[in-house]
Amino acid sequence: RLLKMEEFFPESFRLDLKDERNAFFELCKEEEIWICKPSCSNQGRGIFLLRNPTAATTLQAKLHSSEKDPPSKRVPCRAAQTRIVQRYIDQPLLLEGKKFDVRSYLLIACTAPYVLFFAQGYVRLTCSNYDATSDDLTVHLTNQHMQKKNSLYSQLKDETVWRMEHFNSYINEKFGKTNGLPQDWVFTVFTERMQQIMLQCFLAARHKLDRKLGYFDLIGCDFLIDENFKVWLLEMNANPALHTNCKVLRDIIPSIIHESL
Repeated sequence: RLLKMEEFFPESFRLDLKDERNAFFELCKEEEIWICKPSCSNQGRGIFLLRNPTAATTLQAKLHSSEKDPPSKRVPCRAAQTRIVQRYIDQPLLLEGKKFDVRSYLLIACTAPYVLFFAQGYVRLTCSNYDATSDDLTVHLTNQHMQKKNSLYSQLKDETVWRMEHFNSYINEKFGKTNGLPQDWVFTVFTERMQQIMLQCFLAARHKLDRKLGYFDLIGCDFLIDENFKVWLLEMNANPALHTNCKVLRDIIPSIIHESL
């Protein structure tokens, strides 16, 4: 069954497309949070939150100003308008009071014929407790590069990444009965949903892929679970980080690379 975008992807707009840009600025007139991401970046660089109409108006003025620049002054992948804005999920499920997301992997092993594999990844947590009103990006973004900027990182770094087995046990113990979840929800319902979403995204993009022997890619897929246990795809990353700066990653990442090759 094909999913509707709103079933798994937060409402998003491309700021480099005039119609979508205008639709966003027409929509964001209330006190709600949006996250603005550059389209050619990683490690959380260039990301910021839009919390109110005033912030959106400031961004709109900045984009309008950059459009007036002569073409010679525009840098294709760094221009302010090459961004997306995405509705911020401000009521995420928390683990011990901390925001988290799940990095799993889609391996496109071959395009002639199509061969796809899914790999369980790991859970990424913040160092500090979640606070939707905080201006500290380390409270909102879970990737390791961002968490290194938190003063608590050196003492908590091994607690910022969980194995999926640990995550599953935690969900069973803390939420299983109270939320009416089936046993091992992480390895059944959640895993099946991630696979369903990944497959649908692949089917939507496969017409853009060259079909030759030797073409493959490992894609990092980031999922967020809200407090109602709805699964959201935040983004899919080409060239996902393969650093091993904490114990769990030293076990998981080499295995992912070995199995991919």
